[in-house]
Amino acid sequence: MSLKNDAVAAPFIHVEEDEKGILQKIEFTNDDNFNFAYDVVDRLAKKCPDKLAMLHVSRDGKERRYTFYDMSRYSSKVANYLQFLGIRKGDRVMLVLKRHYQFWFAILALHKIGAVAIPATNLLLKSDFEYRFRTGDVDAVLCTADGPVSREIDKATKGYKNLKVKIMVGASRPGWRSFNKEVKYFSSHFARPRGENAIHGDDPMIMFFTSGTTSYPKITTHSFKYPLGHYVTAKYWHQVDPDGIHFAISDTGWGKALWGKLYGQWLCEATIFTYDFDDFDAKEILHMIEKYKITTFCAPPTVYRVMVHLKLDQYDLSSLQNVTTAGEALNPEIFEKFKAKTGLTLMEGFGQTETTLIIGNLVGTTPKPGSMGRPTPQYDVKVMLPDGTLAGPEEEGEIVVRTEEGIPDGLFTGYYGDDEKTAAAWHDGYYHTGDTAYCDEDGYLWYVGRTDDVIKSSGYRIGPFEIENEIMKLPYVLECAVTAVPDPIRGQAIKASIVLANGQEASDKLKTEIMRSLKKNIASYKWPKILDFTKELPKTISGKIRRKEIRENDGNESEE
Repeated sequence: MSLKNDAVAAPFIHVEEDEKGILQKIEFTNDDNFNFAYDVVDRLAKKCPDKLAMLHVSRDGKERRYTFYDMSRYSSKVANYLQFLGIRKGDRVMLVLKRHYQFWFAILALHKIGAVAIPATNLLLKSDFEYRFRTGDVDAVLCTADGPVSREIDKATKGYKNLKVKIMVGASRPGWRSFNKEVKYFSSHFARPRGENAIHGDDPMIMFFTSGTTSYPKITTHSFKYPLGHYVTAKYWHQVDPDGIHFAISDTGWGKALWGKLYGQWLCEATIFTYDFDDFDAKEILHMIEKYKITTFCAPPTVYRVMVHLKLDQYDLSSLQNVTTAGEALNPEIFEKFKAKTGLTLMEGFGQTETTLIIGNLVGTTPKPGSMGRPTPQYDVKVMLPDGTLAGPEEEGEIVVRTEEGIPDGLFTGYYGDDEKTAAAWHDGYYHTGDTAYCDEDGYLWYVGRTDDVIKSSGYRIGPFEIENEIMKLPYVLECAVTAVPDPIRGQAIKASIVLANGQEASDKLKTEIMRSLKKNIASYKWPKILDFTKELPKTISGKIRRKEIRENDGNESEE
């Protein structure tokens, strides 16, 4: 069928649904010169200029409402400003802007110029910026005035001399241009580049640094076709309402923000909600959902793990139509607890910085607690065994995307400046995700772990997620991570690092209770040899658990 409600997407996307509205097929058309800023935002500014594009709430509670006309106008002002400062097509510009509303003006402006946006978190320090500037060949940076981040950038630039300009948002300092003071003097009209400056669909548009769970962060490069790939994300997974408001928990320094705070939502002509908070507070988030009548909500499992320990019946969540989660695997216990407390079914999804939504519980499907869902029609997903053959039902293997018959809009073009890593991940007609899973008889995929996380003990290959799920069922456990430790007999033994919920104290008695529960519910070869209570788990700055760091620390202790 052709798109009717989402008219702005109609020239570029053709979908086929069955009689129940379940997505069967998606095709992208006219994408050779697609540019989200012109072909979506500027078109919406003409089609529905007064329609709310973003409701922004600053950390002090100030509300700002921007229409699509506002977004078109302000992004053009910023595009003229950045061109005045020397930013040109192909330049790489880092955006360190937290959840400030200026992020949206700036990224759209870069799209209009044809420059490459590089989102980055404000949690980075001098060494992080040094690495990112050097490996990303960064030409300019727009940075928040909040906190010490601009000073960390100043330290990093002492050894990096290729920045054209540093721009500060919210204030000014010596050596920095003042965004707020200067941008207002520029025109709100910006002509779409033509001729040699024309922007083509395959031109680089955005580069994301990966989370770096197993090594130094890689740089994934996406083309101007990337936003189209998020139509499925928003329409069929988030299930955004064109007359509703979508709220995604993510800092703009990460790719997940572009999953839930821009591309797919506006392709579906829905409003996005942004709360510019500094420190996560689940009660504040619930208050925002209640106050602003949020209709669709997306957050990583960590958020739901905290929420299920709160009195959710104290909040009016009746406006919510659909809730989703991604970022790491969702424990079935959290799925069940959240549904019991709210009546809402968590729709899990899976994707990577290198992709859009690959696997998910889409509209019209019935989730199985603990499953990532089924492959989306956009990607040809397989499970591959270590010998390169495809796995059968219930066989564990690596999640791969077949690209022999075409590369879907949404899949990255490669790792910037690293052909070796690109070839290692993408070869012989398949992109290798590095994540392992198995597929059941109904076509649902079940996450096992990163290929590096698989534990090999006494001849068994053991995924950590199943053991973590059992531990998470215990009411006094907040989160946990299962890893391998060296063992002279087994080769590797299993260790569970456990963070207890507030008020619970670690004890030998508690260890005995946990082991008694595990012995009742999982096979003996999966029993942890070590239970370690800890105050927190090591995580990347994007919030993902760093099992590699736990393993390295255990290895160092073993050597000592």
